[in-house]
Amino acid sequence: MADPAVLAQLREQLRAVETKGFRRRPALPFGIGAIDSRLADGGLRLDALHEVAGGTSDMADDCAATLFLAGLAARAWGPVLWVVRRRDLFAPGLAQVGLDHKRLIYAEARDDAELLAVMEEGLRHRGLGAVIGEVRRADMTASRRLQLAAEGGRTIALLLRRHAREGSDPLAAPSAAVTRWRVGCAPSTPLPVAGVGRARWQLALVRQKGGEPFQMQVEACDATGRCALPADVADRKAAAGGAARRAA
Repeated sequence: MADPAVLAQLREQLRAVETKGFRRRPALPFGIGAIDSRLADGGLRLDALHEVAGGTSDMADDCAATLFLAGLAARAWGPVLWVVRRRDLFAPGLAQVGLDHKRLIYAEARDDAELLAVMEEGLRHRGLGAVIGEVRRADMTASRRLQLAAEGGRTIALLLRRHAREGSDPLAAPSAAVTRWRVGCAPSTPLPVAGVGRARWQLALVRQKGGEPFQMQVEACDATGRCALPADVADRKAAAGGAARRAA
C-alpha cells in the first residue's frame, strides 16, 4: 500500500502539470462579472489562442464577429497585427469599437497557409499586443502551432474562422484554442422613440479549457471596446440575486 502522503504530493504535482498554472497567467477581462466569473482565467488569457466565428454565414453575423475581435484587440496593449485574405476591413468601423488605425498593422496573405505562418511569426515577435487572422480552414496542427507561439508571451492570438460555405460550422473542427466563441446579431436595444438603439449580440462560448460553455446576450462593443449587459438582462439578474438572498 502506497504512503497516503506520497500519493497526495503526487496528485498535487499532476494537478499543477495539468493546469499549467492557468490561474496565474495574465488575462484580459471583459469587465462583466457575469462573463468573467464563468471564465476559467477570469478573462481571456493573453498568452493563448482564442477563436471566434459568426453565428451564421450571414454578412451581419460575420461583421459582428469581426467587431467582437476588434473590441478585444482594442483593450490589449500595443500594436495590433491583422492578417487578411481580402481587403474588406473598414477602418472607421474598427475605430467605433476602440481600435484606432494608428495601432494597426495590416498584412495580406495569398492563402490560409501563408496567413497562419504570418500570424505565427507575429506572435513570436513578442512586440505586439494582439495578432488577428481570418481563415476558412485551419487544422489541429495549425492551431497548435499558434498556441505554442503565443505561450510565454503577452500577445493574444485571435483567429476569426469564416464559414467555408452556407450551413457549415467553422468551429466543428478540432482545435488547440483555449476558448472558442460564436457571435451572432440580436435585436437592438429598444428605444422609447422610433429609431435603432445600441446593437446587441448573442454571445456563446462554445468551448473553454478548464471551464464550462455558456451563452448570453450582450450589448455590442462601445468606443472603448467593451461590451455590456443589456439593462433588462442586468435587472433580471439583480432581481434573481435578491430573491435568492431573501430565500436564504
